Amino acid sequence: MKIVSIKYGSESIRSDIRNAFVDFSEMTAGIVAIESDVVRNGKPLVGYGFTSNGRYAATGIVKTRLAPRLLKASRADLLNEEGNNFDPFKAWDIMLRNEKPGGHGERSVAVGSIDMALWDLAAKIEDIPLYQLLANRFREGRVNRRVYVYAAGGYYYPGKDLPSLRDEIRGYIDAGYESVKIKIGGVPLDEDRKRIETVAEMTGDPGRVAVDANGKFTVAEAIQWGEALAPYGLKWYEEPIDPLDYAGHAEIVEVYKGPLATGENLFSTIDTRNLIRHGGLRPDRDYLQMDPALSYGLVEYTRTLEMLTDHGWSHQRCIPHGGHQFSLHIAAGLGIGGNESYPGVFGAFGGFGDDAQPAAGYIEMSDAPGIGIETKSDLIEIFRKL
Repeated sequence: MKIVSIKYGSESIRSDIRNAFVDFSEMTAGIVAIESDVVRNGKPLVGYGFTSNGRYAATGIVKTRLAPRLLKASRADLLNEEGNNFDPFKAWDIMLRNEKPGGHGERSVAVGSIDMALWDLAAKIEDIPLYQLLANRFREGRVNRRVYVYAAGGYYYPGKDLPSLRDEIRGYIDAGYESVKIKIGGVPLDEDRKRIETVAEMTGDPGRVAVDANGKFTVAEAIQWGEALAPYGLKWYEEPIDPLDYAGHAEIVEVYKGPLATGENLFSTIDTRNLIRHGGLRPDRDYLQMDPALSYGLVEYTRTLEMLTDHGWSHQRCIPHGGHQFSLHIAAGLGIGGNESYPGVFGAFGGFGDDAQPAAGYIEMSDAPGIGIETKSDLIEIFRKL
């Protein structure tokens, strides 16, 4: 059993949308396909992976460092003890050989894309869904067949007005979502308050509305906005300031008593540990949104979950960023709190399989082997181009 080839590329996910900090006019996603010599039904098994939205494709790192290390590795270095499957933990160690600690930027994104493909391949070799593979390995087979999801949207578009926002939210509710998230901080406070009130009216409950500032504010601005948001009783107030300003978060929670959410731009266990140590976050109400695809993959995410347990945090407080099938399987297999969803956003890289239909805010997991990228017709076509 060996890796035959590792193919990689970059796909545009260009869009006219923007949040308070960036637009998506030049956004790309990296894709990876790992072909094995395991043949089933006359075809070699292939694992697929990709990068989440918000970070650009890191194909250069895959090409020059990570893929060559895996292709040169021995069989013993890549396989599990039984020798009948690839071990993503051993592959992770190979990818990070001769890499200095720290600097968890684009490298973590590149590793995350390959890690996703390896887990997809490992589950396909066992001919089971990834969530079942994870449950067997980490939870004595216990699976959450229904996973909580919320619809992330409410971006700023050119010419988008309140009726347009209302139509968008109505579409999410009609599609089976109960909770939604919208962007804030890209327009003046009074205008954003009107947007929040419009969405709260559509959902029937402000507690089903989350808002996301994407790190736009200073600490003083975040506190000012928090004081304005507090009376609504929102689901959460997300990334009010730079994600690495841990002391700033501690200042905000002293004033804002509602739930905060952050973590999507933390790319390692150590960064998350520093947030937990110094950010003042409260394990009874706040949410952590680390995205495995951006933060060195599922291997590192399991270490992050262990660290959170040691610090008194429930896995239910983790709802990853990204809105992709990988985190959906992680939620089902590892029992975390749910997953983001991007219906109608980011093209083929947003949303889940073609047959995944939310109902009352939950998605029933598919039995397709691996991650199930083959069940998402527009996404699998992108990979077939490789």
